[in-house]
Amino acid sequence: MATIRQVRQRIKVSKNIQKITKAMKMVSAAKLKRAQDRVTSARPYAKTMREMMISLASAVGGDVDHPLLAVRPVKVTGFLIISADRGLAGSYNSAILRRALEMLKHYDKEQVRLYVAGKKGISFFKRRGYNVVEEFPLGNAGVSFADARNITRTVRDAFEAGAIDQLYLVYTRFYTAITQKPTDLMLLPIQQPEAVDTGVGPADDYIFVPSADELLRSLLPRYVEGQVYQAFLESIASEHGSRMTAMSSATDNAGKMITSLTLQLNRARQAGITREISEIVGGAEALKG
Repeated sequence: MATIRQVRQRIKVSKNIQKITKAMKMVSAAKLKRAQDRVTSARPYAKTMREMMISLASAVGGDVDHPLLAVRPVKVTGFLIISADRGLAGSYNSAILRRALEMLKHYDKEQVRLYVAGKKGISFFKRRGYNVVEEFPLGNAGVSFADARNITRTVRDAFEAGAIDQLYLVYTRFYTAITQKPTDLMLLPIQQPEAVDTGVGPADDYIFVPSADELLRSLLPRYVEGQVYQAFLESIASEHGSRMTAMSSATDNAGKMITSLTLQLNRARQAGITREISEIVGGAEALKG
């Protein structure tokens, strides 16, 4: 059984942990609000860009010659995986890495090239012997559109040069602070969407200047950049939401532990007092006898 001193030390440690987790929860809550606002602001842009792509694809009849649309036999597959730089975010990192592993198990390691964002994912795949060709630490400042554009340029160059024949984007989609879902999509080659997907009207209703073909060629790279940037925004918001939820649970658990240890301390103190009283009474009775 723990001594009174040991129980008091445990209570002190639990209180310190509770202070830390509560502070981390508040920081994550503040960051989540900003990240959620960015996600909410970016989604209409992504939706409008997709609708524009549908209209243009319908106008040109799907007959466009562009490197990002090139479909060739798949020999090497690339994966752009977005994880986090830090832990203590609940199941955020484990969920996205598990999703990536489920996809990777269908390929030989020699047929895979990984482009990994986040130190957790980088170290995870390196330990397992995967070919991590590019590393993108996220840092404390998050990811700007310029950062997303540079990352997109890296994977685009690899695809256009033939280093990879297709590219999957693996990230976490944000729904609420409690709900996040690991998601994947084929980023390259770009799959030309059909107008029926979103109900966009026929292209004959529009007059394109310059031509629809020229517009589509110009918008394809921006479309890819927008997809990558949106994925980073979703992932960052998911990370903060998951960390806030995890730290909230940790704070509550620390409170329960403090309550339990305090009860244990009181019982130990009462037992000590009772023992001392018994010894005094026993000694007094012995003196009388």
